[in-house]
Parts: sequence; C-alpha cells; structure tokens
Amino acid sequence: MSKALEGLRVLDLTRVLAGPYATMLLGDMGADIIKIEAVGHGDDSRQFGPYVNGESAYFMSINRNKKSITMNLKNPEAIETFKEMVKKADVVVENFRPGTMEKLGIGYEALKEINPSIIYAAASGFGHTGPYSKRAAYDAVVQAMGGIMSITGPAGGPPVRVGSSIGDITAGLFCAIGILAAVCHKKDTGEGQKVDVAMLDCQIAILENAISRYFVTGVSPKPQGNRHPSIVPFETFDTADGIIMVAVGNDSLWAKFCNEIGLPELIEDERFNTNPKRIDNYDELRPFIAEAMLKKTTAEWQDALDKCGVPESPINNIEMVLKNPQVLARDMIAEVEHPVAGATKIPGVAIKMSGTPGEIELPAPTLGQHTDEILSGFLGKTPEEIAHLKEVGAV
Repeated sequence: MSKALEGLRVLDLTRVLAGPYATMLLGDMGADIIKIEAVGHGDDSRQFGPYVNGESAYFMSINRNKKSITMNLKNPEAIETFKEMVKKADVVVENFRPGTMEKLGIGYEALKEINPSIIYAAASGFGHTGPYSKRAAYDAVVQAMGGIMSITGPAGGPPVRVGSSIGDITAGLFCAIGILAAVCHKKDTGEGQKVDVAMLDCQIAILENAISRYFVTGVSPKPQGNRHPSIVPFETFDTADGIIMVAVGNDSLWAKFCNEIGLPELIEDERFNTNPKRIDNYDELRPFIAEAMLKKTTAEWQDALDKCGVPESPINNIEMVLKNPQVLARDMIAEVEHPVAGATKIPGVAIKMSGTPGEIELPAPTLGQHTDEILSGFLGKTPEEIAHLKEVGAV
C-alpha cells in the first residue's frame, strides 16, 4: 500500500531529539529520510544510554525509517557532495545553532540558489531571529524559560520539569507540521521556503489557558498539582487502595458522577450546580468527594465510572502502559529487528490513516550503514568516486 509522503526526499542533518523526532514522523508516513551524521561520532544521542549490544536504545527509539550516511561537513569535497544531494532533494532539515549552516556555506540562501524549490526547515532553541537567536538551548532550559515549569508540580511546591522532554518533542511536532504545510504549498506553486521553528515559541504555543488566565486576572498561574485550573472536579482522588484520576468535564457528567458516588444531593446544590460555582466553592466541595471516593478500590471505581460514562484512569506506571490492552490494540508498541541490537521494542506509529497508513519499515540505522548505498544510488557515484571521498575524509 502506498504511503502519504512516498517519494518525498529529505536530507536530515539533525541530531539528539527535536529534529530527529520531526524527521521520524515524516519517515513513518513514507518519506525517504537520509540521515547525515558526523564521521566517526554520529548523532550525539548515539552516546545516550541505555545500550543494547553497544547500540543506544535512546537513538533507536527516534531514528527508525532512516538511512545513515556519514559526512565531514568541514571537508570541501563533502560540502560539494552535499550540494549535489540538495539538487535532488525536496527538504533539508537541521537543528544546529543559528549561523552554523551559514558558516559552512550551506544555509538557506545558499541552498535555494542550488535548488529554488527546496524546503529548508530549521529547529533551534530560540529561532533564527531575535536577541536570543545564537544562544544554546536544551529541553530543560526551554521548559524553564517558556513558563511550563512554573505551572507544573504540587500546589505550593517548587517548579517541576515535565517528565517527558516536551520542549524538544513539541518543537519536533511543530517542525513536521511546518514542513508538511510547505510541501502542500510547493505542490500548488512549485515554490520552496524556509521553515523556522523555535523550541521557546513552541512552549509558548502550548501554554493554552495559562496565558488567557494571566491576561484576564493579571496574576501568573501557579502549580496546582493534579487539579485542573478551570474545571472541577478534574483531578486525582485517593481510593480505598490507591489513586484515580477523574475528569468531570461538564454538568451532565457532574450529575452522573454525583449519582455514582452516592451524593445525588450535590447535583442541584446551589454551591455546586455549575462548573463556575464548583470552582468558586472548591474548598467546600472537595472533602465531600474525597470522602466518598475512599469507599471503593481503584478497580471498583474504574468499573463503576466507566459504566456511567465518567472519564477516569488509574495512574499507570510505564510497565502498566506497555501492557494496556488499548495501547496494544492500537499497535503502539512495535518490535523491530536491529542489525546489531537484535529484536527491540519502540513506540508505534501514532497517526492512523485508512488509505495511506504509516509503517515502521526500517530500524534505526547503524552509523554510516548506508553511506555507499546513498552515494551510488542517490547520487550515482562510481565505486572509484566513493573510494576517493573516503580517502580524503569527506565521508
């Protein structure tokens, strides 16, 4: 079956997480991803554990559906070879600090002279404009600067980093979306363009109601633990044997919830009969619910609330997630056969498409695994030319 991005040729200069995540998504949808890595060292994340037979599980989890070629982009012949590749490519993706590509002579302005229809996507900490443009950034730095740490953590406690690298991951998602938008524009007009994605911008974009709350109240939101700032009840409660998350997102669910927990009198109580009132009178309401939730186990509440249609979930650890029947039914845990690590399990393809489904066809490549194949197949280099590039240290 054909794939949505079949035939899209992507030169991937990215490393670590934000950029590789973006190109992984494109590869899942069928794009041809040529991952260009430094000779001898490769993507920095190859050095991140844990390891399986010497191969980084971190790297393998976000670099599937790619082919690896090693190039020394400080070598003039490597730069010329890269430019040859750009002539045949549709997209170039990089996540170097702004200015790095220009120093190498392969920034957007130079590449669009070679291929006017090229789509050039850059994912960086702070973007290619603004006073912070040249600063280095990692996920934790951007989480701190972008405000999300200030609203994460227990009520009254210190700021807390989000457990997943959300600064990198959101930048990868936005970068992939920007590339796809540029591909659509190119199909209609033949025009390429530059896609400039900043990790900090992406953190601002996902703050959602925290920004609106500040503009309405003039007060910076603070951490509220597991409680939702605008919906009540929408938080965790202790049960007879554990904890459960309950999400009562509207007044209809409120009535169902009250009946199920044995407090029907709260449905029309003037203090609690609308969400705004439940927010205003939260301190009075919570003890009623908390006491009722202690009367059953987590499993019993799961069963009861599921039957009446109230959204809930236990707090799953990672092992529980990986065994969850819904997760397994949606093929969100995939096993791939790596040439060195052997059978490894990685997250599956999250985007389900009926006509052009994504697929994991290739495990993450070993360093430089496809160098000869790309030089000969993509560029048409002869064995002698490939040998020369290796001899001069270009690849």
